[in-house]
Amino acid sequence: TKLILLDSLLQEMTMLHCRKLAKIGSASFPMKQSISGSKYAVSMVRACSSNADANKPSGFLEKTFGLESNTADPKTNRWSMFLPAFATHVCLGAPYGWSAISAALTRENGLVVSAASDWSLDLATYPMSLMIAAGGLSAALFGKWTIKVGVRKAMATGGILYGTGFGLSAIGVMNHNLPILYAGNLLCGIGYGCAYTPPIQALIDWFPDKKGLASGLVIAGFGSGALFFTPMMNMMTSKFSQMPTYLGNSVDVIVEGGKQFVSMGGQMKEVVYATAGDLAKLPYDGLAEGFYLVDSGNTGVALSLAAIGAVYTSMVFGSSLLIRRPPQGYLPEGYTPPKTEAAGSSNVHVDTVLKTPQFWFLFTTSTLLATGGMGLMSVAKPMIQNVFTDAMPALVTSSFASAYLMAMAAGNLAGRLGWAAVSDKIGRRNTFHIFTLGSIPIFGALPYLITQCMTDPSGPLAPYYLAAFCGSTVAAITVMGGVFAVLPAYEADLYGPKYVGAIHGRFLLAATVSTIVGPGLLLNLRKLAEADALKDLLAKVDPVAFTEKFGVDISQAQSLIEAKTLTISKLMTIMPPGTIDPSPFLYNNTMYTMAGLVATASALHFMVRPVSKKYFEKV
Repeated sequence: TKLILLDSLLQEMTMLHCRKLAKIGSASFPMKQSISGSKYAVSMVRACSSNADANKPSGFLEKTFGLESNTADPKTNRWSMFLPAFATHVCLGAPYGWSAISAALTRENGLVVSAASDWSLDLATYPMSLMIAAGGLSAALFGKWTIKVGVRKAMATGGILYGTGFGLSAIGVMNHNLPILYAGNLLCGIGYGCAYTPPIQALIDWFPDKKGLASGLVIAGFGSGALFFTPMMNMMTSKFSQMPTYLGNSVDVIVEGGKQFVSMGGQMKEVVYATAGDLAKLPYDGLAEGFYLVDSGNTGVALSLAAIGAVYTSMVFGSSLLIRRPPQGYLPEGYTPPKTEAAGSSNVHVDTVLKTPQFWFLFTTSTLLATGGMGLMSVAKPMIQNVFTDAMPALVTSSFASAYLMAMAAGNLAGRLGWAAVSDKIGRRNTFHIFTLGSIPIFGALPYLITQCMTDPSGPLAPYYLAAFCGSTVAAITVMGGVFAVLPAYEADLYGPKYVGAIHGRFLLAATVSTIVGPGLLLNLRKLAEADALKDLLAKVDPVAFTEKFGVDISQAQSLIEAKTLTISKLMTIMPPGTIDPSPFLYNNTMYTMAGLVATASALHFMVRPVSKKYFEKV
């Protein structure tokens, strides 16, 4: 009886242990040796093994995206992992090309120029900020989740959310509904946050000997996103767009509430007037100066967003099926990790990172460095046209503006590749010193280059000043790209490589802050400068000429401005000879402000020192 009771107790203990093992998917049975004398031992071992096998993850989804599917075969070529990681980041980098369509979004109804119901440039630009900001926040919030579910499931989930967000944004544009547009970009950001850090972590694991190059090459894909997004959107919007109805250069216009109307078939129809300068900024040929019927055309942006969303979903989801992480303890052939890197105490846990002063100094430095680049990137295409097209229409065309945006994207790509490689040679800290100290003269010199170009726009030196402006802004973008490329390796140097994926999610909040502050600061300073410029021009314009041009007394100018009927370009057509067009100088205050921000970043970065040993995990 005692033997039976003892065996019953052993069975119960054995089955309890089996259940625990089954939860972690293990078929091992450590109690086997201790109860080998029992007549039930063998059967219990078999029962435990059977239970564990029964509880193993099964089904297509688990086999394809489960944790076991994340580990690569030992014979896997580590260089092959760059393709899915890079392709994913190319898709996620689409926000950097948003300015390719922001100007079109400001004239979705008017098409040739903005109608009263069209969105302003800031409202059309903020979707980019929202997408990157949501990406940074979600990367921080879901950092632990991406580690828990594995790189493949995190990327697949992110890809589906990302592409769906573009489809929702397309609906918002089609219905001219700003909240839906913003909701779509928010969903894109959540998807991008889920899929951003996993491939970086995977490549750093594959390349412990080249962490800077690995993170730089992957994040270079993110920086080059505009190189894919811009030409694709230009091609598709050109295909899907429809030209508005042209009414002629002289029609009987009725002005009500600042809006212009004509009578057609017994109904009042809103119209807009496009000057030759306005038409020079458009990607369409064969348009004549004059009045166009509002809501009679289509920019093609909505259908283009829907199409590219489908492409992005396919690419990111497909990449999730290809990527793997190396086996535990993987080291490249011929590589011996430094003692400090090999030690178990060389990592700071992700939950401890925020307690270190280095995090806050480096976070603030990165934010201030990226703010200027984010601001420039958010308005690249409309900015180059607003500054130079009116003075140099033959050179700065719509095609030139698109090429400029792609040059900015190429600078972003080059910065992520080049600076990451440089950081492996001279160290991350020295690289950041170059960023901070070098950016001050870059931003400070931009207003001077604009002034010199505008002084004699038809002179022999004007193209060179224009080239210098473009080159300087591209250089500023390389710094921004370099910041985000070097950061993961810098984090690994400071905190160890173990938790760099989740830690980088925290640092991506720098992108969140900079993508809000940069465009917001630039656009609001520009808006203030534009309001002051209009006020100054209205004080100089002939009231009679104003009434003849706009059909109302100059006292009603504010209502015309609010309805987008009165702009600087239209007002310049009736200004006295010799009046200087203020449009090229609207961004000057922004450039000086950016120079001040990077000067502050320079001082802060000198305070980044090695992390105290007390923050590291103990063996």
